[in-house]
Amino acid sequence: MRSFRPIIRDGIHRLSATTWPAGKSIWGEETEGRDLAVDRVEVLEQDAPSHVALLLGLSEQERVITCSRRYVLDGKPVLKSSSYLPAKLVAGSPITTPDTGPGGTYARLRDLGQQPTRFREDLRARMPEPGETIELGLAAGTPVVEIVRTAYTDDGQAVEVCEMIADAGAYVFRYDFATT
Repeated sequence: MRSFRPIIRDGIHRLSATTWPAGKSIWGEETEGRDLAVDRVEVLEQDAPSHVALLLGLSEQERVITCSRRYVLDGKPVLKSSSYLPAKLVAGSPITTPDTGPGGTYARLRDLGQQPTRFREDLRARMPEPGETIELGLAAGTPVVEIVRTAYTDDGQAVEVCEMIADAGAYVFRYDFATT
């Protein structure tokens, strides 16, 4: 029996105007009162992977800033993520550093005049790759959920692709929305 209390990941609320535009972490309410840490951060500039270049509308020769993190909640690794942003867009900004400041990457994109106003998330459940099993400390047979989020500006320009691998046993994915 697992004693770990799952994270309720509110897929719509976490990206709403009450979070990052207000300078809050998108993890804030989901982990309130719990011990959340980012124990690995790597920021680098690299050629855009072909699938990321396609989503961002870049040529494969264009560079991206990649920020990879591993999130640990209550001492348990729960998520690894890699964000990709066009290097020419974010060069010299706090996005190219491990700590982007209050409101995170989306608030810094707003500072650059490239505020995301729409997000798309694609989720796919699958079995983990061997490296993911090790990085997330998964028990044998534990699936992961792969999440690919793309952030768009008002004019439809994609400004970030974030690929996440989540321990499926650590999350409840919630989408609460009105039909009007």
